[in-house]
Amino acid sequence: MRRPLLHTKVTVKLRKSIFREEWYLYIESYPIRNPGSTKPKRVIEAVNRTITTPIWDMTAISKIDEDGNYKYKPKRDSNGIIQCTSQLDKEACRYADKVRALRQQEYDTAVVYSDRDQEMIAQNERSEQDFIAYFNSIIYKCHPNSSDSIIVNWTRVGKLLSIYSKGKPIPFKTISAKLLEDIKLFMLSAPQGGNKGGTLSQNSAATYFSIVKAGLHRAFIDEYLTVDIAAKVKGIPDVKVKRETLTLEEAETLAKTPCENEVLKRAFFFAVLTGIRLCDIHDLTWGEIIQTGSGWRVDFTQRKTHVVDYLPINEQAYSLCGERREPNQRVFEGLTGSSWISRPLKKWIEASGIKKHITF
Repeated sequence: MRRPLLHTKVTVKLRKSIFREEWYLYIESYPIRNPGSTKPKRVIEAVNRTITTPIWDMTAISKIDEDGNYKYKPKRDSNGIIQCTSQLDKEACRYADKVRALRQQEYDTAVVYSDRDQEMIAQNERSEQDFIAYFNSIIYKCHPNSSDSIIVNWTRVGKLLSIYSKGKPIPFKTISAKLLEDIKLFMLSAPQGGNKGGTLSQNSAATYFSIVKAGLHRAFIDEYLTVDIAAKVKGIPDVKVKRETLTLEEAETLAKTPCENEVLKRAFFFAVLTGIRLCDIHDLTWGEIIQTGSGWRVDFTQRKTHVVDYLPINEQAYSLCGERREPNQRVFEGLTGSSWISRPLKKWIEASGIKKHITF
């Protein structure tokens, strides 16, 4: 927030000498507010010039002394310069006005640039901050209602950034397009998490690097960066992967195979019958399953595309939902995100004897 401008005014004034019939020229600046003080101050500066022939403005009374004598203000020309009759005094007054103009410019410039200077100081302080710490701090701020899988991915990226930097901070001032290219190369050879061996797949590296760029773009919005560096570096291209699917016979075999996670089994076949994504099934509530004249319909907003969808479902799909509960309750209560169901899903598929890599 900008501070109110003080509008310091600098004026050339006269002070009568006690001993001689002459006047000292001096400069008065007011108001001036020093740091830490709320009371404005008046600054007096001597010009080291005196005059003896000022012309008084008889229409402008400055004060009345104790004897009742009127004191008048000096007469000024259209530029505000005190008028005198002698040439020497005129030159002294013009000199004093040049000093006044210089001081006025200094105060005006200080007012104009003080906010800019403060912003530069603040920007320098932000540039010293650690990007990794910032990245970890915005995960839940950026994704307050996101699925567990998104949170897991962002958290994993934060850990990978720490691996890349060998546990050291990455100050914002060191971030450049070159450094971001280095992070991209690192992601292409980064280790997998958990107990998995080997390196990340290219598609995983692409996902993680896009998250790094999203974090940097957010840092640009939050003014930790003065340049949107993320926009200068291309992402990692995805590799098209052929997805394996179940045949009707394999689906029937899987349906007969026990699964240690009952809600996972019901949700899996609900997805098979409806085509709804896991993230949308995870959030599906009973209030979104509507009974119509011809059966049942799911009215929901797709999390990935934010498109509202109205999808009729058959009785078989509805039966997988279980006993109907309150409208705001989740249909598949206990179903976790994709990062947490991959292991029980794989175990279930293997138990059925199916030799395919099946994902939810």
